[in-house]
Amino acid sequence: MPGAASPVALTPAAAELIRSLRGRHGPLMFHQSGGCCDGSAPMCYPAGEFRTGSSDVLLASLTVDEVPEPVEFWISKSQWELWKHTMLTVDVVPGRGSGFSLEAPDGVRFLIRSRLAP
Repeated sequence: MPGAASPVALTPAAAELIRSLRGRHGPLMFHQSGGCCDGSAPMCYPAGEFRTGSSDVLLASLTVDEVPEPVEFWISKSQWELWKHTMLTVDVVPGRGSGFSLEAPDGVRFLIRSRLAP
């Protein structure tokens, strides 16, 4: 998406949690799948721990203040096909998701807020 604005943004709360997780776990990445339950929430992993492939799209390389490297945001191709006309914002809410995402032990979870792209 050269020349286009990033389709993914972060809330201040999400950026703060990313800084904290980066300090504990090293470089990070997100993967957004489709599916039900927590499969529809963005999952945060140590960079490279979730294997991406030809069924995934690198949607954004997010810059976060005080994080030395970009945080890649991957999405499954099938999910992006459904959401390609939206702007995605990664946020944080109280509650524990049931997944392998790094924030789960902190009693919070990442979620996606979306709106139609201009």
